[in-house]
Order: sequence, then C-alpha cells, then structure tokens
Amino acid sequence: MTNRTRADVLLIAGFCVFLFFYGSGLFGLIGADEPRYAQVAREMLERSSHVDGWITPTLGGKPWLEKPPLYYWQAMLAYSIFGVTDVAARIPGAVDATLLVIAVYLFFRRFRRGVEVDAALITASCAGIIGYAHAASMDMVLAASFGIGMLAWWAWRESTRRIYLAGFYLCMGLGMLAKGPVAPFLAVVVITVFALATRQLRLVIRTLWLPGILLFCIISLPWYVAVQMLNPQFFREFILQHNLARFSSDLYHHRAPFWYYLPVTALAFVPWTVFIAAAFFRTARRWWAERKSIPPKAGPDFKFQFSLFACCWLVVPLVFFSFSQSKLPGYILPVIPAGAMLLADYLRQHLEDEDAPQISKWLIISHSLAASVLIVPALLIAYIVTEHRLPAGRPMYIALAIAFVLCAAIALTIASRLRLRMLRFVTLIPVVLSVAAVLKLGSTAIDQTLSTRPLALEISSMETTRLPLAVLGVRREMEYGLNFYRNQQAARYESGNIPQADHLLVAPENRQSEIANYTARRRVSFLGHYLPQHVDYYWVSAAPKIQPKAEQ
Repeated sequence: MTNRTRADVLLIAGFCVFLFFYGSGLFGLIGADEPRYAQVAREMLERSSHVDGWITPTLGGKPWLEKPPLYYWQAMLAYSIFGVTDVAARIPGAVDATLLVIAVYLFFRRFRRGVEVDAALITASCAGIIGYAHAASMDMVLAASFGIGMLAWWAWRESTRRIYLAGFYLCMGLGMLAKGPVAPFLAVVVITVFALATRQLRLVIRTLWLPGILLFCIISLPWYVAVQMLNPQFFREFILQHNLARFSSDLYHHRAPFWYYLPVTALAFVPWTVFIAAAFFRTARRWWAERKSIPPKAGPDFKFQFSLFACCWLVVPLVFFSFSQSKLPGYILPVIPAGAMLLADYLRQHLEDEDAPQISKWLIISHSLAASVLIVPALLIAYIVTEHRLPAGRPMYIALAIAFVLCAAIALTIASRLRLRMLRFVTLIPVVLSVAAVLKLGSTAIDQTLSTRPLALEISSMETTRLPLAVLGVRREMEYGLNFYRNQQAARYESGNIPQADHLLVAPENRQSEIANYTARRRVSFLGHYLPQHVDYYWVSAAPKIQPKAEQ
C-alpha cells in the first residue's frame, strides 16, 4: 500500500466513523419506523433457534410482512454481537453507508482515477446519506445495494468483464431482499433509458446474462418462496398492499404533491446541491446538442456517457416516485450516489481541462450559501426541536455571523487560483461543524422531545414489579417506541384491548375524564407527567371480578 493510498484510506475511514457511527446512541430511536423495525429484529432474534425465526418477521408475536428481511438479518447480527440496544439497531445503516462510500472510492480509483477521494467524500457528506446512516431502517440498505449494483453495471459496460456484471446481479438480489422488487425494477428502467438516450438498445439485451439471472434468483428467491409457504397471506400483504397499493393509492396516508421530491432531493444533496445541479444541466445540454450525431467508429465516449448514465440514474427514481400516491423522504435515497458520481466526474473533467472556463461567480456564491447555511439550524437545533421555530435575537445573530464567515471563506477559496481543487476541503468544513453542533447541542433535546427512550426509562424507574403496558390517544411513534424500550406490546384502549390485570397507562395530559370512561369501577392512580412530550402515566388496578348470580 502506497503512502497516498494509506492516506486516502485513513481520511475516508475517519469521515465515515465520524459521520455515520459517532453519536448513534446520543438520542433514542425516532418516529414509528425505527423502533418498530428494531423490535421486529429483536423478536426474530429471540426465535432464531427455529428456522421460521429467520424467515418470518414478527411484531408482537404476529407476522409483520411489510418489508423483506435484509435489514432484520443485519440487525440480528448486530444484536448478537453488541446486545439489543438502539445503537445496535442503527449499526446496519452506518455499515451499509460505509460500504457504499468504499465502493464509490474503488470504482473511481479503477475507472476515473484522480478524484476517487472527492467522489467518496462527496457521497459520504450528503445530508441524506448522513441522516439515514443514523437510522434503523431499510432505506440505506436499499440505497447501498442499488448504488453498488449500478456502479458494477457500468464497470462491466466499460471493461466488458463479466465479474462486474455478476456483481450487478448479486447487488440487485440483495436489493430485492432489502425492500422488494423496486431495486431490480429501477435498475431495468435506468439501463433502458440510458440505452435509449445513447441509441444502444443492444445494451439491454447484453445485460440479460443467464448466469447473472440465476445468481439473482439464488440470492433473492429462497426467502420469498419460504415466507410464502409459511405465510399464505404474504403475497397479498407484501406485493398487493405494501407495493402496488402503496404506489397507486394513499393507503397509508403519506400523500404529497407531485413535485414533493424536488425539494426533498435538493435537501438530500446538501451541501453539494448547487454543483450537482450545474453538472446535471451541463450534461443534459451536451446530450441535447449531440443527440442526433452519429457515434464515432472508434467506439463510444465512455467519459461523457458515464455522466449521462449518472443523469439517467438520478432522474428515473425521481420521476418514478413522484408518480407514487404515497411519498416518504427515504424513498429517494437511491438517487444520492448518482448525484455524487455526477459531481465527481464533473470535477474530474474540469481539473483535467487546463483551458476550462472560470467558474461562474453566481455558481460560487450559490454553492457557498448552500454549504454555509447548514450551520444555522445546526447551532439552533435544540430551540428548533423544542419550539418548532427559529429563535430571534442574539442566538440567531451569532449563528448568522458564523454562517457568513464560512460563506465568505468558501467563496474566496473557490474563486482563487485553486478553484475547484479546494471544493471538497472547504465544503466539508461546514458539514463537520454542523454534524458536531447537532450532536453536541441538540442530542438532549432530540432525545427528550422526539424519542420515547427517556419516558420509558422514567416509567421503569418507578416500577417495583414489571407491569403490562397500555396506551390511550398517543401517537403511534410513542406506542412503537414504548414497545421497543420496554420490550413488551402495548395494549391500546381505543381498540378495546384493555388489560384486565394491574397495568400502566400512558395518555396525553389532561385526559382523566376519558380514562375514567374506559376504567369504570377500577382504581386509577396518577404516577407522573412527562413534560417534553406532554403525556401522563398512570397505574390502573385490576378489573373487579364479577360475582356470578346465585342460583335460584
């Protein structure tokens, strides 16, 4: 290993550890999905001595067939090594993000040498990658398998080595296990659109390689066959409801306007949004100008076509998910590697061309603003989380002043003779500062306000014996969070599922009259109030026994 390679490895490893792993336990699991998926993995681990424990995901002891098992398997492995904790539940996302960054580095080192470190660090520092690397969810698993697979396909396209095509099919098989048929479907559409754009439809036929298809089937199909045999309702629940119905209807109440993913994608690319947009439009303009030209007999222009391939990779998922009637931010995560690839190749072309024109001052200013503005919400994160707005006065002025200094430094550096050679360095500074600020200044507020972990610990500290748990009128995020942190299924009063024995009840504040309607003839004792999330918790006595009428 040369000194240059060793320095690259240490630099990338350091950023991956800080951006993906550091601070994973500073705040608890957030939202409904994180604790729910973490609990499913725990229940599968508890049943892992039986074959069905590895096949059928369960929640509350019942089959939970919304998602395939790849994340659950990864979390089970993490649990078995580090114990069942929220940190362990987030390890798969951090590991998958790291593998994606490593794959980007190796790809550029082999096929686009000179900007391999830039490509890896641009990928690692996108806001979407950082955020979902800290999440216990399937989105990063899918993004990593899909991204690595698409890079493998291009490596085969440029080198014609079948080992890369095998890697493509392997990754698509893993993507199928990560989140279902969306991975191979998007891959087929991206490759087809690229083949149409370059007028090389034979690429689609050449990609259909029988050994690769068999490899895909060997990896992905055994679980699908086994889970269908053990759970006859799987096809209806997973394929019809959680794939087709989720796409074609607002079955799960995640409706958003058609243009929803434009701002979401722009935010996911931060701090690189401006330059990624510039690289995209530059490639699109060149393709439009050359779309009717005849390809040279010497062969395709791989350098330009790679940028065009990245554009297709970026646009296809964006358009596809925009048509979905159910929209969530994580769906768009697979496009982030494409944007990073596009920008890295844009940098390579610019640095290799000694006669490249000066960077537009408006591009420099826009990028400097987009990169430096990160520090404002990061420094004020505790206030934003608790008050749901930006503060006025001194804290805001200090944050804006720091952002202005960073903006000026970035703009002056890029405008200097060094130009884009320093783009990676100066842009990563606000990223590192912002992540550090969020973890240092905001983790406590995030934990208390958005996670159920502190509430679960507070309730447990008051118990002398472990009691069943029930909830009334709380958000599902709190219900699933309590399920995970107490490792017990919470009964929900509204569903008529009221425990007959002594139990604990969690409900929004000031609901005593409603609780009394559900607990007639039972003693209810107020135990405490959790102020950050405005909920109360109570002890409810066992239901009185009904004496049978004496026989006449």
